[in-house]
Amino acid sequence: MTTERLAVVSGAGTGIGRAIAARLAADGHRVVILGRRAAVLEQARDTIERTTGPGRIIPLPADLTDPEAVGSAAARIAELGPVDVLVNNAGAIVTPPADDTLAALAHSWRQDLDGNLLTAVLLTTALQNHLRRPGSRLVVISSAAAQRGGAGPHSAGSYAAAKAALHGWAFGLARQLGSDGITVNVLAPGYIEDTEIFGDGWTESFHAQKVADTLVGRAGTPTDVAEAVAYLASPAAGYLTGQVIGLNGGAVLGR
Repeated sequence: MTTERLAVVSGAGTGIGRAIAARLAADGHRVVILGRRAAVLEQARDTIERTTGPGRIIPLPADLTDPEAVGSAAARIAELGPVDVLVNNAGAIVTPPADDTLAALAHSWRQDLDGNLLTAVLLTTALQNHLRRPGSRLVVISSAAAQRGGAGPHSAGSYAAAKAALHGWAFGLARQLGSDGITVNVLAPGYIEDTEIFGDGWTESFHAQKVADTLVGRAGTPTDVAEAVAYLASPAAGYLTGQVIGLNGGAVLGR
C-alpha cells in the first residue's frame, strides 16, 4: 500500500471540482475523481495529468445519489488506502418545477436535495471508517445562496435550502469527528464563472449583475475555490473546524 496522501473529490469532471482535483494533485496527492459521466472524468484526468504527470488521477464513475453505487465506489476507494482529504463538491441547480402543481414542486425539491445534500451524506458516510485518523480533512462545498437565499434566474429556492442543510450536517460531523483529529469545514463560494452550474440561465447581464454585487469587482474562478480548498485540506489547517467560510468577493459579508 502506498504512503502517498489520498484525496477524493466528487463532481470533479468539470469546473470547480476539476480545479480542486488539479490543485490537490499538484500538491502531491493521488486524487480519486467522482462523477456520473465516465468520458468527462477521463478527459479531466488527461487534462490534469498533462501537468502533474501520470498516475495522479483515478477516475471513478458513480451516481452519488444511488446508495448501491456509492457503496461500490467506497469499497474501491478503500482498496487504495486511508482517505486523507474528502471534498464533497457534487451538486447542481435543478430545473424549476415543470408546472404549478404540488407534485411537480415536490419532484423538483427532491432532485435538488438528492443532488446537493444526499450525495455528500452518502459518500461521507460510506467512507467514514476509511478516513485517516488523525489528520483527515473534510471539505463541503456549499454556496453563498445558502447564506442569502436564491441561486440565479431559475431558482425555486430548493438549491439554497439544500446547500444550507449541508451546514448543519457538517457541524454535527465536526463535533463527531473532532476527537479523532479530523476537521470538517464548509466552503461557500459566491458567483464563480467558467462552470456548468448556471446552464441556460447564464447571460451577459446576469454575469454583470453578479460581478457588481462583489466588493472586488470581478467574478470568482474555479482556481480561487481550489486554492481555498488546498489550505483547508492541508496539515496547516488542523485548528480550523466546524466553520462556514465565505468565498464571494464580498458579495455576502461575514456572518
